[in-house]
Amino acid sequence: MAITGRFVVLALAGLVPLVLFPSWLTALLVCVFLVLALVLDLLLAVSPAKLVLERRQPGNVTLAGNAESVVSVTNTTGRKLNAVLRDAWQPSAGAIDPVQHLAVPAGERRRMTVTLVPRRRGDLESPHVTIRSLGPLGMAARQRTRPLVGQLRVLPPFHSKRHLPSKLRKLRELDGKAAVQIRGAGTEFDSLRDYVRGDDVRSIDWRATARRTSVVVRTWRPERDRRVVVVLDTSRTAAARIEDEPRLDTGIEAALLLAVLAERGGDRVDFLAYDRRLRARVESASKGNLLGQLVQAMAPLEAELIELDWQQIPGQVRAVSAHRSLVVLLTALDGGAPEEGLLPTVAQLSRQHVVIVASVRDPLLATMKAERTTASQVFRAAAAERALLERAAVTAQLRQLGAEVVDAEPLDVPPLLADTYIRLKAAGRL
Repeated sequence: MAITGRFVVLALAGLVPLVLFPSWLTALLVCVFLVLALVLDLLLAVSPAKLVLERRQPGNVTLAGNAESVVSVTNTTGRKLNAVLRDAWQPSAGAIDPVQHLAVPAGERRRMTVTLVPRRRGDLESPHVTIRSLGPLGMAARQRTRPLVGQLRVLPPFHSKRHLPSKLRKLRELDGKAAVQIRGAGTEFDSLRDYVRGDDVRSIDWRATARRTSVVVRTWRPERDRRVVVVLDTSRTAAARIEDEPRLDTGIEAALLLAVLAERGGDRVDFLAYDRRLRARVESASKGNLLGQLVQAMAPLEAELIELDWQQIPGQVRAVSAHRSLVVLLTALDGGAPEEGLLPTVAQLSRQHVVIVASVRDPLLATMKAERTTASQVFRAAAAERALLERAAVTAQLRQLGAEVVDAEPLDVPPLLADTYIRLKAAGRL
């Protein structure tokens, strides 16, 4: 049960006869009148238990988009329903006008539409709908919370998609428009053409030259159908917020761009999200749209406040691909993790695979390093300088182990990682 402002106003109006005729009898009559009005209004209100509720699920939406949650209310009673409904979406769903007034005549149906503008990625939920059915006098209401689960999956926005056309043009240049001149471990025969000044003499096909009157050279192109394994770190370091988003979300953006680019380049892509157990996996052999499968797998990912089990990473990669592959580790280069697990893991992976380590660097470090006006700023600049030097030392160690390193600010990580992939493919290292 709930009372409204009208009942409060009526109760205040009851003070007038008490002032004019101050007695216990007057007070008793006023109280009896208020109770009778309240009970009568409650009895005439439509019971929320007799309403039929249905929900149309909003489905999936990207973080930059919006969706609609529709709740249908059918009044199966013989009286008109005058109610206030509240759709209990969690705050991060960004529900616009979740509390609405609804008038439903007897035997009819009305819809309540709530616009959702989500503010974070993941699975969002509305577990129930609260109905407050008002009486005809509008002084009291019968209230009940009815279970009616609504679910919304907010997919990664994939802002780095804007870089995809330019990266695909570079791939097309590698795949036939600008053939590789020197054969390497990751190149395959493409075609024969006449020798021109500047061609490498090692590309001359002597048998074909002997059959013709001109010198003929072989051209090569990057091999297709190679294996790309992307491993996303979902441990505690992924929870750190850099600028306006967690490090995990930046890793998701980079993984999406690289995966789509590699698939368009003819390679097979596998995705793993891991900390101490496997959080998500998308296999290249699975049927369907790779991008759709990736965003569905990445949407519910959350950083876990535990340490990453580095010793299990080689085994996870081996379970995906036993052959030479490009292994991309999206992780952090700070917090003491490199010396404890990253460096030994990269050393082990580099014996068989080509390894790229991609990490997000906080732009605040560069800002702190440049500001040295006050004494406190000098101390912060010294701390930032030390952090940057430690990252540079780890980067140098990783490169000595044979790994490629992408250490950049959030907006630069996805395109730089894609450029590194294209460069390795052009050099025939995949």
